[in-house]
Amino acid sequence: MKKVSLGLLLIIPAILFAQIGADDVQTFTLNNGMKFLVLEDHSIPNANMYIFWKVGSRNEVPGITGLSHFFEHMMFNGAEKYGPKEFDRTMEGVGGSNNAYTSENVTVYTDFYPVSAMETIFELEGDRIGHLAIDSTMVESERGVVLSERMTGLENSNWRLLNEQVKGAAFIAHPYRWSVIGYESDIQNWKKSDLQKYFETYYAPNNGVVVMVGDLDVNEVQKLAKKYFEPIPPHDPPRPVHTEEPEQLGEKRLWVHKDVSTPNLLLAYHVPETQSSDYYAIDMLDAILSDGRSSRLYRALIDEKQLAVEVFTYVPIAFDPNLFYIYAIANQGVTEDTLEQAIYEEINRIVQNGVTEEELQKIKNRKLTAFYKEMETNDGKANNLGTYELFFGDFTKLFTAPESYQNVTVEDIQRVAAEYLKQSNRTVGILKNLKEAS
Repeated sequence: MKKVSLGLLLIIPAILFAQIGADDVQTFTLNNGMKFLVLEDHSIPNANMYIFWKVGSRNEVPGITGLSHFFEHMMFNGAEKYGPKEFDRTMEGVGGSNNAYTSENVTVYTDFYPVSAMETIFELEGDRIGHLAIDSTMVESERGVVLSERMTGLENSNWRLLNEQVKGAAFIAHPYRWSVIGYESDIQNWKKSDLQKYFETYYAPNNGVVVMVGDLDVNEVQKLAKKYFEPIPPHDPPRPVHTEEPEQLGEKRLWVHKDVSTPNLLLAYHVPETQSSDYYAIDMLDAILSDGRSSRLYRALIDEKQLAVEVFTYVPIAFDPNLFYIYAIANQGVTEDTLEQAIYEEINRIVQNGVTEEELQKIKNRKLTAFYKEMETNDGKANNLGTYELFFGDFTKLFTAPESYQNVTVEDIQRVAAEYLKQSNRTVGILKNLKEAS
C-alpha cells in the first residue's frame, strides 16, 4: 500500500477551515451585557448552544470552595417553569441533549438540538439563568452527591489524590491551589445565602458568553435572545482575581501514602497563562514529551527502559499562570528515584540539545490535524470559538492558530524547556506505600 504523508492529509481539512473566517462569525451584545457569537453552518439541520460562564474554582475563597462545581449540579435541578429533572426531560423530548463541565476558570453548559427546537432551548436556558430554584431540600441532596463524588474520586484515582496534594504545595497564594471539587469541610458548610450570592454574581448575563453554531439564522437567534435572555437583569461585575502567585524560589517535595502496587510520581512546573506569547511553544513541548508512542517520555520510560507503565503530561488552559504536569506510574520493581531521574534525563536532553526540525514538524502536523478535525464539527467550532474568546482574549485569534503553531521554532522549544522545566521551579509529589516510605 502506498504510504501517504501526514502533510498531504492536512491539505483537505486545511482548505475546509480556510473557507470560514473571522468575518463569518457574527456578534451582538444584549442590553444586559450578554455577548453572543453566532456562526451559521447549514450543512446539517442541527445546531448547538455553548454558554461560557466566567466562573471557576479560581473565583472561590476559603470557606466556599467547590461552589462553582456545585452549581453545575444545581443548574439541572429546577427553576420557575421547569421543575427538578424537567430540563433534561424537556430537551430530550424535542430531540436534544446536553452536557456541562467546570474547570479552574470557567463553567460551560452545552446544548445540542435540531434547529426546529431552538426556541425551546432558549426558553429552558432563560428559565434556569433567570429563575434558578435554590431549594433547601435540593441543596442538601446535591451536597451529599458532591461529597460522595469527592470521596470516591480521591479513593479511586491516584492521579486526583496526588494532584490535589501537589497543587496545594505548588501554589501558596493563588486560588488554583485547591481542587475544582473543593474541600470537604467547605462542601459540608455552605449556607443558602452563600449560594444565592454566588449565583447572582457569577450567573449574571453580563458574566457570560453564548456561542451558537449550526443551521441558524442570526436574526432569529437575536430575536429569541431578546425574548428569553434580555429580560434577565445584569449584576455588578465580580471582583477580579488579582492574587499573583509569588515566584517559586526552590524545589518543593512531598510524599503521599496510600496502598499502591508501585510508586506514582507527579512533577509540576509553573508556566505562564494561556495568553502568554509562549503558549504555543509550551503546548508543543507538552506534545513532544508525551503525545503518542514516539514521544520522548513514552519511548524512553516505557518502550526502551520499561521503567513506567504509564506516563503523560498536561498543561491546562488558564486565565492565570498555572502548572505543567508530568505524571508517571513506576513499573514493578522500579523505585521512584530511578523513574524521576529518567524523566529529568529526557528534559535535560531537550534543554541541552533541543529537538530536531523533523521532530517539531511531526508535532506541528499532529496538532494541526487535531485542530482541523475539531473544526469540522459544530461542536468543535463552538467550543473553540468560546475558548479563544475567553482564554486568548479574542475569538478572531482562532483563525490564526495554524499560523501560530507553524511559527514555533526549535529554538522556542529549547528555550521554554530551559526556562520553565527547571529544578527551582518544580514541585515533586510521590505517592507510595507507607511501609516503603518508612
